[in-house]
Amino acid sequence: MATFECTDCGTVDDDVPTRCPDCAGVLNAVYDYDTIDLTQAALADRDGTWKHHELLPFVPDGIGEGTTPLVAAPRLADELGVGQVFIKNEAHNPTGTITDRAAALVAAAAERADADTLALPTTGNGGQSAAAYAARAGLLSRSFVPSRANFINKAMINVHGGDMRVVEGRYDDAREAYQTAREELPAADEEAWFPAGPFDSPFRHEGLKPLYYELVEQLDWTVPDAVVAPTGHGEAVAGLWKGAREFESVGLTESTPRLYAAQPDGCAPIVDALDTDSDPEPWSVPDTVVGSLEIPDPAGGLPAVEAVRASGGEGVAVDDQDLLDSAATVAQHEGLEVSIACGAAAAGAWDLAEEGAFDADDTVVLVNTGTGNKDADIVRSRLMSQGI
Repeated sequence: MATFECTDCGTVDDDVPTRCPDCAGVLNAVYDYDTIDLTQAALADRDGTWKHHELLPFVPDGIGEGTTPLVAAPRLADELGVGQVFIKNEAHNPTGTITDRAAALVAAAAERADADTLALPTTGNGGQSAAAYAARAGLLSRSFVPSRANFINKAMINVHGGDMRVVEGRYDDAREAYQTAREELPAADEEAWFPAGPFDSPFRHEGLKPLYYELVEQLDWTVPDAVVAPTGHGEAVAGLWKGAREFESVGLTESTPRLYAAQPDGCAPIVDALDTDSDPEPWSVPDTVVGSLEIPDPAGGLPAVEAVRASGGEGVAVDDQDLLDSAATVAQHEGLEVSIACGAAAAGAWDLAEEGAFDADDTVVLVNTGTGNKDADIVRSRLMSQGI
């Protein structure tokens, strides 16, 4: 059973929390690892995404999220000059993205808190996930989405029965509209909102830890040398690092991987902080085709930076054209339809390889955070511009 500790002031809260009740800081789930008795053999006899229940605040009633494939990519390994490359393919989640893992736990937390609505600002994928898992739990969902979000996200939010407000502009405009609506909420006390955005509660990044648990088990309990993850708000990197430390703390593994945060160079506040050995600062003029990663002021910027530093990894910023080309290369060389966010991870891996970040016998995992179908028009436009 978890308690929840504020990463800013240290306040401990045993309830189903969102932000710290004293300072509104980010809460982190805390476990007594000394009392947790987990073995590789015991886990081999369990099934499902949430089988590591000793390392979770509770187990949600999911809809098939997680337990996604870890796909070998031998041609990419040859091109990068490393021993092995694998792609953790989150496209197999119910709404096609990694965010489903987080939404499953958030929806369960909202039920426990007697809320009736999941609410969040989102670039799109989070709203689609929230709408799906709210529907499953018998909750409402309210998403504040920038106008540039892709059509599939907008359509499916509505298909799942979610309420959607499309806000002219970019993610920051959607977040401002959400905050304004939330401040006005007390006048409508018949609806209890549970904030479902990144780091608005501890549950989104807790829900991403099983991504790491799974890939280690899929590698026959071998810890990869490096994991390259597309990074927007920073919750995936934070979740991966916490999962890695937990497996090591309870004796399931003896080491942790290096984590690399990949961002488009048109919006790279986390990479910039890592490069300059500083805390993340808001990106003044965000500009990238990767809408899901265009987060100028990431909610988990500092936890992500701290995770990458502690792991011995680094940040890598890539050009939009390179990441689009890399998404196409993965499709053409390995047959996988990956998101353009994964294109950032793949392009970042190429840059890192050229810089000598990997050894010749390294095992490198790339995280594909979503289905390529949502970005197909963007990648195809890039190919057409090259006369392909």
